[in-house]
Amino acid sequence: MRIGTRSTAMALAQTAEVVRRLKGAWPELATEVVRFTPQGDRDQRSRLERHGGKGGAFVAEIRDAMRAGRLEAAMHSLKDMPGDEEAPGLVVGAYLTREAVEDVLVLRRGLSVADLVAARGGGLKIGTDSVRRAAFLKRLYPQAEIIHFRGAADTRVRKLDEGVLQDLPGGSAVGPADALVMAKAGLIRVGLSDRIEHEFSESEMLTAVGQGIVAVECAESAWETRRLLAAIDDADTRAEALAEREVLWVLNGHCNSPIAGRSRLVGNRLRLKAAVMALDGTQIVESERDGSANRPRELGRDVGFDLLAGGAARLIDLARR
Repeated sequence: MRIGTRSTAMALAQTAEVVRRLKGAWPELATEVVRFTPQGDRDQRSRLERHGGKGGAFVAEIRDAMRAGRLEAAMHSLKDMPGDEEAPGLVVGAYLTREAVEDVLVLRRGLSVADLVAARGGGLKIGTDSVRRAAFLKRLYPQAEIIHFRGAADTRVRKLDEGVLQDLPGGSAVGPADALVMAKAGLIRVGLSDRIEHEFSESEMLTAVGQGIVAVECAESAWETRRLLAAIDDADTRAEALAEREVLWVLNGHCNSPIAGRSRLVGNRLRLKAAVMALDGTQIVESERDGSANRPRELGRDVGFDLLAGGAARLIDLARR
C-alpha cells in the first residue's frame, strides 16, 4: 500500500504510526511511504488562505496524486482537511485513536507563565498561524501582540529559540516571538513535550475541530484498501470526528474562520461544544449539546444551527472579509 504524506517530521511520525498499526493488523502487507512537500510547506511566509486554506496548502496535491492512481491512501491531520467542501471520490477509511487535543503554550527560555499573566501579555509577541488561536489569545492576553508565525512544529520551536523573524510576503517580517501556541499532540510527536509550559483549559481555548485526530483517506471505490484500513479504524474517534466536522459543514467554515469544536464520548452519549468568535476576540457565540453516539452528524447539525441562530454567520462573514 502506497501511503502519501507531507515531509514534515510530525507528518512522517504520524504516518509511521499508521504503518505500524497496519502491519499489526496485516503482517504480510507491503507498505511504501510517499513524501510530498505541498505548497503550504514550500511557502513559509504567506497566510494559508493564499493557497485556498489548509486544504489547498496541505491536502490538495496529495489528493490529486491519489485520484491519479499514484497512491492507495493518504495520511492527513484531520484539522487540515476542509470541512466546508466535498471531496468527490474520496472517503476516510480510518480514524486513528484520538491523541491529546489540547492547545499549549511554549515560551522563549527565561520567560515564565507568571510573567505573561501578570502583564496580560503586555509587551510580548505571541506567534500562531491559526485565526482561532489568535482570537482566544486576544481574550486571554489583551495587551500582547499576536503575530503570524508559520512552520512545522519543530521548525517553529527552533525559530522561537533562535529569535528568528517570521518573513511575510512583500519582504517585511515580524517578531521575534516570545511565545507560541501549538497543539500538544504535535509537540509530543516531534519529541518536544518538555517545552510545554501551560496547557490551556477548554474554557480558556476551545480546540480546533478534529484536533488530535489522524485520518487516512482513500478512494471511495477502492474496496480492498477500505477493508484493510477498517482494521485500524477507531469507532469512538470516528463518532467524535463526524460530529465536529458536521458543525463545519453547517457553518460553511474554513481555515480563515475562528471556529472551535470539541466532542467527548461517554458511554453511548456524545457531548459536543462548539464556538465561533470574532477575529479580535471581543465576541463569541457558543453552543453545547449531547446526543446519541450512533447519530453524531445529527448532533453536529443541531449545534451548528444553534450557532447560526446566535449570529455565527455574521462573525464568519466578517472573518472572510
